Amino acid sequence: MAMVEVDGAFGALVRAHRQRLGLTQEELATKAGLSVRSIVKLEGGRIGVPRPPTVRLLAQVFGLTGADAEDFRRCAAGVAVEPPAGGRVGAGRVPAQLPPDVSAFTGREAQLAALDALAVAAADQPTAVFVAVVTGPAGVGKTALAVRWAHHVRDRFPGGQLYVNLRGYDPARPMAAGDALTRFLTALGVAAEDVPVDEDDRAARFRTEVADRPLLLLLDNASSAEQVRPLLPGTASCTVLVTSRDTLPGLVAVDGARRVEVDLLTAGDAEVLLRRLIGARARSAPDAVATLAEQCARLPLALRVAAELIAARPEATLEDLVDELHDQRRRLAVLAAAEDPRASVPAVLSWSVRHLPQPVARTFGLLGLHPGPDFDAHAAASLTGAGLAETRDALALLVRAHLAHRTGPGRFGMHDLLRAYAGAHAEQPAEARRRMFDFYRVTAASAVATLFPRGQVAAAPSPALPPGDRVAAHAWLEAERAALLAIVAESATSGHPAHTIDLAATLARHLVDGPPADAVAVHGLAADAALGDPAREAAARDALGLALLRQGRPVTATAQFDRAEALFADLGDLAGQARAAFGHGLAEGQRHRLEAAAARFERSLHLFEQAGDRTGEARALNNLGLVEERLGRFSPAEAHQQRALMLYEQLGILLGVAAALTDLGIVEHRLGRAEQAAAHHRQALELFLDGRDRLGESWARNGLGEAAMTFGDPSTALTHHAAALAAATIAAARDQEARAHLGLGDAHEALHDLSSARAHHEEAVRLFTDLGMPEADGLRTRLTRAPEGGPG
Repeated sequence: MAMVEVDGAFGALVRAHRQRLGLTQEELATKAGLSVRSIVKLEGGRIGVPRPPTVRLLAQVFGLTGADAEDFRRCAAGVAVEPPAGGRVGAGRVPAQLPPDVSAFTGREAQLAALDALAVAAADQPTAVFVAVVTGPAGVGKTALAVRWAHHVRDRFPGGQLYVNLRGYDPARPMAAGDALTRFLTALGVAAEDVPVDEDDRAARFRTEVADRPLLLLLDNASSAEQVRPLLPGTASCTVLVTSRDTLPGLVAVDGARRVEVDLLTAGDAEVLLRRLIGARARSAPDAVATLAEQCARLPLALRVAAELIAARPEATLEDLVDELHDQRRRLAVLAAAEDPRASVPAVLSWSVRHLPQPVARTFGLLGLHPGPDFDAHAAASLTGAGLAETRDALALLVRAHLAHRTGPGRFGMHDLLRAYAGAHAEQPAEARRRMFDFYRVTAASAVATLFPRGQVAAAPSPALPPGDRVAAHAWLEAERAALLAIVAESATSGHPAHTIDLAATLARHLVDGPPADAVAVHGLAADAALGDPAREAAARDALGLALLRQGRPVTATAQFDRAEALFADLGDLAGQARAAFGHGLAEGQRHRLEAAAARFERSLHLFEQAGDRTGEARALNNLGLVEERLGRFSPAEAHQQRALMLYEQLGILLGVAAALTDLGIVEHRLGRAEQAAAHHRQALELFLDGRDRLGESWARNGLGEAAMTFGDPSTALTHHAAALAAATIAAARDQEARAHLGLGDAHEALHDLSSARAHHEEAVRLFTDLGMPEADGLRTRLTRAPEGGPG
């Protein structure tokens, strides 16, 4: 080729190669490791002779080899080669614009397989363009997944691969479809002067250039279907891969796109990614890695930022970073990379939020104040103060934008980092929290009063519950159990002690049917919140003592009952003193100090009688009868249970009637009246089931199992004791679990299944021993004498 000196020729050549690859000056500078100012000066002809390292870096970015690379170097030295025919730099070249594959790519096997399957299915539709939308939250790794799959299948597209970052969620203006088309046309060899001015004409020219060409298009970070639609080819030879934080329903409905959801990494994959990024320090601290994965919400961007923090602090341990990330709000600050917004978790999240309509953005911020794992539309509306219909619309848009996710029918949640970011940007948080606490206090009281009409907490109607609907009330309490516990804790720490105390008192009856640790936590918070208010503190400590008993901690419980009784005495509250004495009797019974327990129940009975509390009288009689039965004094035990039954019936307290019936059945069984015992247990069971009382159910079913064994029917006994075990496990009633295992062992032994019998008996011994119950000794003796063996 003839060579002549041409001022500015090298700058023009750099510009042509940059446009061929569809790069901005900023992107070229980043890829070459140069400053943007240097690229601007080069293309403007303001650098006479560029330095050789600069020329080499640019040639590498442009992918120049052989003669092309030599021409590029000569042009940089001040001479120019004769341009290719038609002046089209790169004419006839195959574009290969895919970004580099992501290092330490982890997991996503299901999504990669889904893309493969969709591509195979698309082959059966030879006239339609295959469009796949990879969608998911900010920072979840959509681009990494798309790039990984694109590299995996690039050999299927000998016509080339085009890539563009549409910047749909960047702080700057998203890229217009027309600008993207210009990049694509230039990369395909269309001279700048031949690129149509009108966007529609540009789209038509693009479809012409790629018609019947096996081409892969990766459209990254799209914000809307309108941004993508002009970039779609017209023939099935092309495959289009789109990534977006939006679900792009229009592209799915109108253009036949197929959606592939990308969610947070699994716990295992998140830990694998951290180990790959951090190396040996991670392998030696598995517990810290697991905690760090959860602190980063298993979000790949956050995991990579955390790994970089570790790499930048060789003197620190993983445990140090875990401690630093313990506070959620501090966590966001730590995971911010100020020098690179794209590697900053808060910055990336902010780009998603700023695209929301203002009312929806406000809803997003306020939802970050909800402390529970999930919430429904009514709870969300309580935070925003908006109407239910408006709130549901906002939630739907947040789900579509992956700023919230569905956890079940009508329920929504956010991962921890999203919640922390949202809460930090909530408007008027104090007022919103007060509305939320009011909503839960009113709705919980309404639900509990519906389920337990004799409850002592007054109930106001709640828009979240149909009046008097017991099924809806129970369903709401179960769905909101975790949220209610979190609300109690949040109200206690945010300056709303009255809400803490009221919610704890409201939930006391409902918490009996769940893990005792929940009740201990709730009533402990209430007791602390009530300091300085003797009446409320006494009530909270009494409830805390009962919860501690369910945990099998009678000594600690006794201290709470003693404090409660002293406070009630100072107040002159006889009924309160009676309740505390009653709890003390339960604690003595759990410690197997039966005479002391009987004395405490006698005291509580007299105090209830003096206070005129007939419900308390019935409860004291009921438990006094149980203690008398355990002491072998069956006649007074039966008399106490009969009197308790009469009081409960007069008061119309059905669960009390059930308790007296099943306790009466225990005494009757001991007196050899098995048929009467079974009849009373059956009556009790119906009432317990109707009242959804799992604890009572376990007592009644165990009683029926024991009656069945007396009747010589071990098969029926197996059924009853198995059901009792299930109910006792749910209610965390370990004494009834032990009783059920004992019954199951006896039934299996009667059926000659000695292996199963021994297994249940051994479990019963373990439980009785843990509880310190005397039944353990006799059963242990039986086991030492019992033969080993399998089913007979």
